Amino acid sequence: MLLQRLLDRLVRLGDLTVIDSKGRTYRRSGLPSPDFVPCVIRLHDPSLSWKLALHPNLAFGEAYMNGTLTIEEGGLYNCLALLTENIQQAGLGCGIGFVERLAMLGRRLQHYNPVRRSRANVAHHYDLSSSLYDLFLDADRQYSCAYFPAPGTSLEEAQAAKKRHLAAKLMLKPGQKVLDIGSGWGGLALTLARMNDVDVTGITLSEEQLKMATDRVSQAHFESQVRFRLEDYRQHQGRYDRIVSVGMFEHVGTLHYREYFSKIRDLLAEDGVAVIHSIGRADGPGQTNAWIRKYIFPGGYIPALSEVFPAIERSGLIVTDVEILRLHYADTLKEWARRFQANRSRAAEIYDERFCRMWEFYLAGCEATFRHGLMMVFQIQLSRRIDTVPLTRDYIYEFERVHKAATVPQLDTAGQK
Repeated sequence: MLLQRLLDRLVRLGDLTVIDSKGRTYRRSGLPSPDFVPCVIRLHDPSLSWKLALHPNLAFGEAYMNGTLTIEEGGLYNCLALLTENIQQAGLGCGIGFVERLAMLGRRLQHYNPVRRSRANVAHHYDLSSSLYDLFLDADRQYSCAYFPAPGTSLEEAQAAKKRHLAAKLMLKPGQKVLDIGSGWGGLALTLARMNDVDVTGITLSEEQLKMATDRVSQAHFESQVRFRLEDYRQHQGRYDRIVSVGMFEHVGTLHYREYFSKIRDLLAEDGVAVIHSIGRADGPGQTNAWIRKYIFPGGYIPALSEVFPAIERSGLIVTDVEILRLHYADTLKEWARRFQANRSRAAEIYDERFCRMWEFYLAGCEATFRHGLMMVFQIQLSRRIDTVPLTRDYIYEFERVHKAATVPQLDTAGQK
């Protein structure tokens, strides 16, 4: 049978059982592992067998969203972790179906993002109800990988540590002009302004994020130092001492990498420093998961460093530091998922049950990918001159030591500074 052949081909580790819509059971036991519990999946739609064979990356997530696939034993995260680990061990070809193979041929066009399309893609995800993000993010609305310097670090502490880490790499000095590309809800810009007495301009394509960020600046009385604009990075003009971009590069697309870094160079002062924080692939170029591309981040693409560095080199910028954060995002996503589940009933009131299943699949699937796949986060520090940045990292550690006592931001009301 088709399902049994799929299981036999895929499962090398752990124990996975699939029950089809007629009650027939298919099981595959690989090498035992204490890291994975046995999982049982039930299919409620007869067509799922061939859909999973043809296009598993899309069909699995859609079926879970629609309730035509349920996890009978093991739980969603454990099931996705088991599948991710086995796909990783079996190789890429085992994790994609026929339709996805065809899509690989045109993968670069999937993340062709001219200005108008970029705005629509950003609105799809970041202009969701503001109340949704209150349910699982930290108080400062940091929607990117946190930085966990030690076991037991809370999400709030880890997000504050991430901002401190970025500030250290930016080598900020009072009075400098800073550009934040993809400024989100404004938390990083406000933190940099407070911590280092700098002038920050943030640009975003999300109208919802712009509104909240602007409100936060007003409430904090930082209008003279921090401002936000609804603007694409390609349209921005000016010259800045420092440029930072966190969690935005994933939305640029490979066809625009050279354009992106050339723009960074044009905006950066001669003695300036830029830091780019992005999700990355550790296994070379690939393509965006079909389900993620359709439902979560249309137009998004996670780059391999081998795709990024040629664009940097051709732009005339110099790479002065690269740091790889490995399991930090897995731990971030784990906490986001825990908080979302704790507030799941409220999420259902904002949207509906299908949306809740979509969101929990998104968070669990991403955690599984960062913990058992080959995804990571990189921070690239750039300059226009080879002597702009110190020759060792001592300045980073010293800055963090001095500023470690900085308080974690608290909100007076949900989502408001």
